[in-house]
Amino acid sequence: MTAEMISAQEASAEEIVPSQTCATCGHGGQAGAEVAAFPPVYALGKVELRFPTLGTEKELAQAIGRGNAEGLTDQGAIHEALREHRYLARSMCYVMVIGGLETYLLKPRDPMDLDLLIDAVRPADRPGQMDCVVGIRGPVAPPEQCNGLTVPIVMFDQLYSFDIDELRHSIPRPDDVDESSFLATADEILGRITVGDNAGTTDEDRALNYLALRYDRIYSATLEAHARNESLTSIEVRPAPLSGARRLVDVVFSYTGRSTDVTQRFFVRVDVTEPFPFLVGKFSPYIDRSS
Repeated sequence: MTAEMISAQEASAEEIVPSQTCATCGHGGQAGAEVAAFPPVYALGKVELRFPTLGTEKELAQAIGRGNAEGLTDQGAIHEALREHRYLARSMCYVMVIGGLETYLLKPRDPMDLDLLIDAVRPADRPGQMDCVVGIRGPVAPPEQCNGLTVPIVMFDQLYSFDIDELRHSIPRPDDVDESSFLATADEILGRITVGDNAGTTDEDRALNYLALRYDRIYSATLEAHARNESLTSIEVRPAPLSGARRLVDVVFSYTGRSTDVTQRFFVRVDVTEPFPFLVGKFSPYIDRSS
């Protein structure tokens, strides 16, 4: 999955800008009205399973008992049961956990995407597993829907499941850079973007999450800064000037010399008008015209 999420070809803004011939297809109504009523979500976290009722939990246990779960872990047995018994898979609650907090209740916009939820509930739980959900945030779930859990419902269009280690190794690495240095740089950027209260709903958070998964240039540029003996001192997101009818943001990366204390700034512009962000400009030097 990460091969399609991050590729060398996506380093060009012209290559990854999607077609805008039908801005409202699949979403109903006017795009602007929907964004206002149902804000888009582009969030990074971990999908976890919850039982909506005690009866559902007992039914799943009986389904596992009727099957052949020999040699499987408990989580592996649950995963296999959900794949085999889709009526149970449809009944479960799939919760996006971000920063240790239950943040969203996930629902597929297309029922065929139920498989994405089943696959997100992996047979084995290992450190570094992550999920990215792209969709729109709806109302808060009523208490009776998921055993008292009251969090916003996200109707998702896409759900990526991946391992952080797999993501790190899929980022294109310059030939003249050793792997350990490159992975350390990737960890630094991913840590800064995913730490804290990034719930993937604000324009700023959505732009950052998108770049972390889809734009490898931010990693190579930071590696080049380290080679110049510069530190990544800040990552800021600012509204782009002259955005017009589209919502554009500038993600600004500041690099400060460790011995000179001189700061250089670079930015990449992202369109966050709709649920799927995209680049509108490449990584370039940044001039702060407000100062």
